[in-house]
Amino acid sequence: MQENQLYRKISTYLNSLPCVEDSDFTNLFSGSKSNEINLVLNADQKIVDNFLGARISWINEKDEKTGVRSFVLKIRRNDKRQILRTYLQHIHSKFDEIEQRRKEVRLFVNVNDESNGNGNGNRRWISVPFTHPATFDTVVMEQDLKNKVKADLETFLKSKQHYNRIGRIWKRNYLLHGPSGTGKSTFIAAMANFLSYDVYNIDLSKVSDDSDLKLLLLQSTNKSLIVIEDLDSYLCNNSTALSFSAILNFMDGIFSCCGDERVMIFTMNSKDQIDPAVLRPGRIDHHIHFPLCDFNAFKSLANSHLGLKDHKLFPQVEENFQTGSVLSPAEISEIMISNRSSPSRALKLVISTHQSNSKLVPSRTSDKIEMIHNNIEADLAPKHPLWLSKSRSVRPVEESSESDKYPQGLIKSKSVRPMVESGAFGKESVNDLRKFYGLIRIKSSRKKSLDFDTSEK
Repeated sequence: MQENQLYRKISTYLNSLPCVEDSDFTNLFSGSKSNEINLVLNADQKIVDNFLGARISWINEKDEKTGVRSFVLKIRRNDKRQILRTYLQHIHSKFDEIEQRRKEVRLFVNVNDESNGNGNGNRRWISVPFTHPATFDTVVMEQDLKNKVKADLETFLKSKQHYNRIGRIWKRNYLLHGPSGTGKSTFIAAMANFLSYDVYNIDLSKVSDDSDLKLLLLQSTNKSLIVIEDLDSYLCNNSTALSFSAILNFMDGIFSCCGDERVMIFTMNSKDQIDPAVLRPGRIDHHIHFPLCDFNAFKSLANSHLGLKDHKLFPQVEENFQTGSVLSPAEISEIMISNRSSPSRALKLVISTHQSNSKLVPSRTSDKIEMIHNNIEADLAPKHPLWLSKSRSVRPVEESSESDKYPQGLIKSKSVRPMVESGAFGKESVNDLRKFYGLIRIKSSRKKSLDFDTSEK
């Protein structure tokens, strides 16, 4: 006999009600997960539910002859006309939420056809259980921003009818940008655990062409996170077989409508050089910046990793952070994990590491001026032509013609030059000087002055 799906949904819904825990007769059963325990109604047990001010009674009955179980619904006649249909829809939606939380979250990664090895060339994904323990409670982030993201996701989950009414695809796109080690990947794991969504992590280096990217999207499921990490490296270095238009269409094209209730997440170390077409509203709905560790983030890490809410070394740590942030949360977290048996030693190592790294990054205006001045003096000193230098292999930068093509994804109004040693000097250094003093004249050892006029191009 085929199981009545409505009976199953009602049973799941009723067993999730808080009043079941207060019942005198409740059966306990283990769930599909190792730490899951389900409460199940006993036979002939009565459950009272309240919905939109109406009192609704359910009785779990069992036929003695056939052994068939059934639920008997009792509701006032006036309430039946007003809320019965809405109440049953409410049971359907709650059942879907419960089933989504119960399911095992999996991590999918794309593979090449030849490396699949199962004879099925159409299968492009392999998966493993997703067991990352990160949650929004453990993520180091400003509490206000964390609450906004959680509220945005909760609103998204309940917005199917709204998206259909306004004619938009039921999906949400996030951009996580910031230096390495600031917690972008951990935040993705927290989102996956919060939503109980499967994660599809797309490696663009294994995508053969534009059609292959579309195929990967078609083979992903609803209620999933589609993740592309380090998108800026692919766009800036043009290190993928994909065209720029294929990536744009993947983010917000006709193929992105092949599925509902999806969240797309893209990560970048920096979005400064990225074409605005990638970042426009519609392709990116929410920008989240992940900065280097500041003092507030440090206190959160100290509390979670070392159990410290305060310490005598905190003022010294705060003084170091006032000069600027130079350490990532991952670096500080590793120091604390390695020295968790001695919190004082961990804090001292954080202070010394911060001080040593601060020397490598000029934070004060005078330090920046001195660094730029040294660059100018080195540029004026005689040196070998670049193409004859033994210490490096650098070709001189030539002016590009109008027909030269920019790397896909880069802003065409900005030129990108190869990084050379500290002797290099150009318009960037002049712009830095203007930021600090507007007009500066620096005399060289040749008794020749360089006049940086603000009107000079």
